[in-house]
Amino acid sequence: MFGKRKDGRKIKTLPSEFKLMPSLMEQRSDAQVFFKQDIPIEAMEKYIDIKAEEGIKVSIMDIVFAAVVRLISERPALNRFCINGRTYARYDISTSLALKKNLSAEGEETTIKAHFKGNENIFDVTKKIQDLVVENKKTDVENGTDKLADFIAKTPTGIVKCIVKILKRMDKKGRMPKSIIEASPFHTSAFITNVGSLGIDAIYHHIYNFGTPSLFFAMGKKKKSYVYEDDEIKEEKCITFAFVGDERICDGYYYASAFRQMVKYLKKPELLEEHPERKEDIL
Repeated sequence: MFGKRKDGRKIKTLPSEFKLMPSLMEQRSDAQVFFKQDIPIEAMEKYIDIKAEEGIKVSIMDIVFAAVVRLISERPALNRFCINGRTYARYDISTSLALKKNLSAEGEETTIKAHFKGNENIFDVTKKIQDLVVENKKTDVENGTDKLADFIAKTPTGIVKCIVKILKRMDKKGRMPKSIIEASPFHTSAFITNVGSLGIDAIYHHIYNFGTPSLFFAMGKKKKSYVYEDDEIKEEKCITFAFVGDERICDGYYYASAFRQMVKYLKKPELLEEHPERKEDIL
């Protein structure tokens, strides 16, 4: 069927302006919007200490992952993607994370992708992410992404270019094999990166034209920052979040209200202990 894909369903009832946007801005690099905010981490650190006393290991990164998954579950328009002039709603929620097997200049880098149904709580998300990180940090382990990249990279450059062009064309037409979509970190709801672990502040990372990513979250190192709250300016320990998103999937009000909701979860991580019902994209 025309416009049919294995990783999402075509949205047919969009407002006129959003029907036009994927044709006016064909690439994600044409439609990138940028947002940055300092988030106080006192509440997250207190929550981490409380959980530690209960024998539960949780990190700030785990809280961020759980907040992103919850946000996409509750705000389904964030789980859309645009390709070939059309807008699609994903069938599931997925997050991709690039990590180094060891923190050194020579350390190998890999990418993991986790799938969620949208009804997970923070403990479900944390277990899945922690298990994936531990497994994929082993130097003798290759995941599906690594194997696909190695297979393509071992061929001559001219053939690599040809393979990539074919894959892009297949993806554009909705004919990408499901096995490749599963292995590809670029076919994901959101990328999340913790550049703070490298000792630097948050960066604006582009969203890739290849694949289907519409959201990229980057968190930086801990630092002191001035935050305006309750009609006063306070100096607090914070982490900066830098976000890059595709403006074709939803409007500014939707993005703004989503960010406010995410900040709410980061300031009250205990809210993420609930098992929510995933909201469906109704358009």
